[in-house]
Amino acid sequence: MKIPIGHIKKNDSNGPYWFDEQVDVSELETMNNDIRNIGSVHVHGSADDQGNDIVFTFNIEGDMVLPCARTLADVPYSFNVDAVEIFSESPSNDETENDIHPIEEEVLDLTPLIKENILLEVPYRVFSDDDEIIDQAVFEGEGWNFTTEDQQQKKTDPRMKKLEQLLNDEDE
Repeated sequence: MKIPIGHIKKNDSNGPYWFDEQVDVSELETMNNDIRNIGSVHVHGSADDQGNDIVFTFNIEGDMVLPCARTLADVPYSFNVDAVEIFSESPSNDETENDIHPIEEEVLDLTPLIKENILLEVPYRVFSDDDEIIDQAVFEGEGWNFTTEDQQQKKTDPRMKKLEQLLNDEDE
């Protein structure tokens, strides 16, 4: 999503420059993250010229597909992110101003910042609520199986079988 600085400056006397676009961020699927599917997202907001700074205040809305933490099945996840990004014409040597982006060209590209804000919104894990997916989940495989705490307590450790028999013999 590229916005020419001239549009923002020209519109400054009438108030902020407003934008409302669909942005394709499908490149996020190929990166090393949990996002399995994401298409375009809706981005809307404003750009305000404040002297040497241009302040973008915008909202990102969309849907992505993530893996379920239990079953690895696809789980749709909707997100809504509010973001503020500042671009500055004045050079700054202050290392504390990492959130201020320098203006290097006549066109500002918000796409990398939109992708960054989406990646920051990806949750640590999601769970599927769909009973059909949970019923089709694999609960055991070669050398492993899934057990709950209740099942684990009912199961007797094979190393303790002889001890259990000894205790049963003493009770009789």
